[in-house]
Amino acid sequence: MQEVKREALIARAAELLENGTVDRVLGWKAGEFDYDLTPALFHSAGELESDFVWNGFCGANFSKYLVKETGKSENKVLVFLKPCDTYSFNQLLTEHRFSRDRVYAIGVPCEGMLDAGRIKDSAEGIASVREDGDHVLVETLYDGTLTLDRTSLLPDRCRNCKSKKHVAYDELLGSDGEVLDSHRFDEVEQLERMTPDERFAFWQNELSRCIRCNACRDVCPACTCEKCVFDNPNSGVENKAAANSFEEKMFHIIRAFHVVGRCTDCGECSRVCPQHIPLHLLNRKFIKDIDQFYGDYQAGAEVGSRAPIVNYSAGDLEPYEAVERGGSDA
Repeated sequence: MQEVKREALIARAAELLENGTVDRVLGWKAGEFDYDLTPALFHSAGELESDFVWNGFCGANFSKYLVKETGKSENKVLVFLKPCDTYSFNQLLTEHRFSRDRVYAIGVPCEGMLDAGRIKDSAEGIASVREDGDHVLVETLYDGTLTLDRTSLLPDRCRNCKSKKHVAYDELLGSDGEVLDSHRFDEVEQLERMTPDERFAFWQNELSRCIRCNACRDVCPACTCEKCVFDNPNSGVENKAAANSFEEKMFHIIRAFHVVGRCTDCGECSRVCPQHIPLHLLNRKFIKDIDQFYGDYQAGAEVGSRAPIVNYSAGDLEPYEAVERGGSDA
């Protein structure tokens, strides 16, 4: 699937380590299962050759990792960025969350990452998973080897990818792509066509599954506050179990408002949610409204760009005008 092979990434990373351009590499290594990769730091060519992984399960967006990683050393860290990752990379630079001169970024092309959840739904007793061109071969304990269509295993963020173009890098491996005519707002429009009661019922059903693990917040590149309000022991809501209406109706709504104008629609929130809640739809609603009311805007498209809602203008929409023009509640 991937245009650039694992060997090419390892060779370039090893070269940059050897010549002193970087002193560590942020990449992926195997987890407990084939579909369970984990971010890791590599400090030598030997470590890379032994443990570095590059395949369709390298979905993690490394941009947020740079916030803390660049503060550990004045030396550069090498990071591999997929097209969607580069938007988060730029947005964090805009917010001065890490030092650009402490990062060496290599852009890598991506034709879509795989959704482990979809694979689990398609097979039981998974022993191993590997890619074979346009197919994914799943070795099971009960049914032998299953051959699955790769396209059917893509998550929503990849099915409706907004761009194959890297907007930030020091060097690019492979070829670059273009901004795409995405259908990522189709589901939002379906929600907008619902009645208020239908929308409330939809989100009540989805958010009621939240277990307040905070995975969405912890992975989100736009959530980089040193101290989150939800971790404040004096707030009365710190790590509160999903036992009342607060978690269902407020936590995710507040978080979505918190990242308005800064969310790059990377889809990390939905990717890591153990309850499979489509959290990205809340963010896409805000992105769609910003585009509709203020003109097309893509967070992270360039360093230093300011979201339309950052600056107040006498011509800004009033709430009743937004509703009249189609900006209904999510």
